[in-house]
Amino acid sequence: MSHGNQLGASAITPRSKFYQGPFGRMAPNLEGWTPKNLPSGQSLEEFLEETAKNDMQERTPNDPAGDSTIPAAYTYFGQFVDHDITHDTTSLGQQQTDPNSILNFRTPRLDLDCLYGRGPEDQPYLFEFDANKALTGRMIFGKAKGLDQTSLSFPDLPRTEDGTALIGDKRNDENAIVAQIHLAFILAHNRLADAARSQGMSGADAFAAARKSLTRLYQWIVWQDFIARITDQGFHGTALEQKPNGPLTSLWSLGFKDVYNWHEAPFMPVEFSGAAYRFGHTMVRNGYRTNHTAGAQLGNEVTLFDPNGQDLRGGRSLGLKQLLQWDWFLEFGNRALGFPQKARKLDPLLSTSLSNLPNEKGRENILAFRNLLRGVKLELPSGPDMARFYGLEAVDSQSPALWFYILKEAQTASSDLGNRLGSLGSLILCSVFAGLLKGDPASFFNVDPTWTPKKDELISNVTSIDPKSDKQNDQHLRGKPDGYGLATIIRLSGLPITSNDFDRVVQNGVA
Repeated sequence: MSHGNQLGASAITPRSKFYQGPFGRMAPNLEGWTPKNLPSGQSLEEFLEETAKNDMQERTPNDPAGDSTIPAAYTYFGQFVDHDITHDTTSLGQQQTDPNSILNFRTPRLDLDCLYGRGPEDQPYLFEFDANKALTGRMIFGKAKGLDQTSLSFPDLPRTEDGTALIGDKRNDENAIVAQIHLAFILAHNRLADAARSQGMSGADAFAAARKSLTRLYQWIVWQDFIARITDQGFHGTALEQKPNGPLTSLWSLGFKDVYNWHEAPFMPVEFSGAAYRFGHTMVRNGYRTNHTAGAQLGNEVTLFDPNGQDLRGGRSLGLKQLLQWDWFLEFGNRALGFPQKARKLDPLLSTSLSNLPNEKGRENILAFRNLLRGVKLELPSGPDMARFYGLEAVDSQSPALWFYILKEAQTASSDLGNRLGSLGSLILCSVFAGLLKGDPASFFNVDPTWTPKKDELISNVTSIDPKSDKQNDQHLRGKPDGYGLATIIRLSGLPITSNDFDRVVQNGVA
């Protein structure tokens, strides 16, 4: 996974509270943490490598006791969201001399630019045109060839002959799971575009309408399903609160303006991108049971990395073992033992697969080491210092490094141990995501504050979507408005949910 292989913003992201470029700091007055009093002769890198190996390595990677209650798909949905809001190409060792040269190649908005790219005019190869070169409203997708180049009817990302994905953000083809989440969004867009065309819209108008509905649904899912699922409910309810604005309407109000304090437009805080949002690394499993043809029993997992190539790495057409049966990854009512598969617990322990990253040498192939070093280079404050800065009670932690501390807090001091982030992690995530949503003038939180998926004309008219069943099956969504979540995207896409669906799609594909 190359997700952890970039430094992010430069280590000299200014500390002035008046500077807010593409990257900035939530707590600019706090001193950056670095290990003090290292043993004689031990370098910083050696010390951090020791921490990574001794304190951040799973010892029993398949032990069910290490599983959270979070369905496994959210691990990779979190990666998809990350790619939508931030992209910095600065390498781990690269020096920066000009803070203004640090670029975020993604808008810090939840606007699906990782899906739509720069739009039909700049990236026409992402979109479908008719014989008259007019937009049909749909996006292009491909067909899986399989690792043995045997053609399948199963859909895949559109690809060149060498397997390179033609998508808005190439990082969404880093592994087969996030690739199929991206694929689900393409197919969901097409379903909505078809619904718009059936209402008499032109291709261009259908594209715009589908994009608006899907982007709003995505924003809803990020806030009401994903962030609500992995953070403390009290922080989530305070960060972005819907309040009455007269008898017929309402407004969304920010609750932590002093925590994530942006002026004219949101920036990307390094405490978030370099530490707090890296909680997803601890959720990764060594491997996953992918579909019923590959085997439902434990021991039939497809690993993240395998020397023989039969793994979940991306950058190539999907093979039969890489194809996902979604009731094994999300809660769709599958009551078979062990399904849906769960993400690993939120704690400082990373799977062994992330301690041996391919194409890296020495300690560089240990993801935990890379993240710890990143925090030092970014001059991130210590976890205890940042907790106390916001008036939170600090927890005991083997390492005060911010990323480690947030994971330790989730393990030992959250409202649902190992299943939600603790106070500091929840505060950072909720305040930043709330700020990104409220700071985007085009988000439905500003443009149409009373919008819900149920009220959306396109979404509500796709009658095969039944959020009630997902709401009943998913404990987290019970009692939530409308019950729409990540499962809604899969239902919209037409990708296979059950084993019967899987066989049908392999044979006939999707529209």
